[in-house]
Amino acid sequence: MNPPLSHSVAIRQADLHDPAEAARIEAFVAEHGATPFHRPAWLLAIEQGTGQRALGLVAERAGVLEGWLPLTEVRSPLFASALVSSAFGVGGGPLADNETTSLLLCRAAEELAQRHAVSSVEIRGGSAPEGWQAITGKHANFSRPLAADREAELLAIPRKARAEIRKCLQSPLEIVTGRSADDLAAFYPCYAASVHNLGTPVFPRQLFAAVLNHFGEDAEIITALHNGQAVSSVLSLYHDGAVMPFWGGGGFAARALKANERCYFELMDHGRARGCTHYDYGRSKIGSGPYKFKKWQGFEPEPLTYWTWTAQGRTARNIDPSDQGYSSSIALWKKLPLSVATRVGPWIARGLG
Repeated sequence: MNPPLSHSVAIRQADLHDPAEAARIEAFVAEHGATPFHRPAWLLAIEQGTGQRALGLVAERAGVLEGWLPLTEVRSPLFASALVSSAFGVGGGPLADNETTSLLLCRAAEELAQRHAVSSVEIRGGSAPEGWQAITGKHANFSRPLAADREAELLAIPRKARAEIRKCLQSPLEIVTGRSADDLAAFYPCYAASVHNLGTPVFPRQLFAAVLNHFGEDAEIITALHNGQAVSSVLSLYHDGAVMPFWGGGGFAARALKANERCYFELMDHGRARGCTHYDYGRSKIGSGPYKFKKWQGFEPEPLTYWTWTAQGRTARNIDPSDQGYSSSIALWKKLPLSVATRVGPWIARGLG
């Protein structure tokens, strides 16, 4: 009897605009318990919402999918170009059945970057081959299981923070959830005001519309209204049993009303009602205000490791807002009228993914 034929792994660029190909990769992501930022739906939403090209590499053996690396080609007139896994997300990196295939996908990404004349490759999670630079000590993620009910959720929060949450639950706010154009219209000014106060360019409104469109019921907006006006709003993702508040915020009125805290707590309750078992508070820069706030609420930081590879003779992009070189730009941006920042910001923010 002849021995079985040995098949090597073949890596090729995915066609994400082929519904069958995208569905096949979506199934692979679901089977491997990966992040929502590994989903083709995420890459296609980013492409539709920012104009940055959705790419990706698949690894196959005898026609069977064994690995996947989601990528977005991010170009900007202000920053160096990059292939990012995954752009505008906080997770990504190679997803594979074994370490060998994972490393092969990274090497293939190097070749793809050189063919596209891209300066660097960035992956947000997973592992990388020798020669890649590890980025550590900058970000941490915060996640924990949801409690059994609303009161148990309160008891899971440290005493001082719990007292503040109980106060905000008594505030005169109406909480609404939805995915409609009206929900997006309420969300965007709250988000824009919050981001502007931090000195960061606002993402284009069409990005959020695209995420709602591509994720369907897996994306939703929760908004706190005061006297009929939106004061705080959060766009969340639902993935693999977790509710993930991802983009959101509010203006100065939200602070006095503690509307942001109210939205986040109500989202725990809402996620539980939807069958979620975990609350993923997302990534924060170590030592930042949001980092301290999440720890104050009883969430433990989980340090994140990212990786970058830079083509020979090129310079990797730097979009780290904590870099000292950006301090004067951030201070100036905060002084711009919100109406101006909202018009100009999306042009800049498209290159920040």
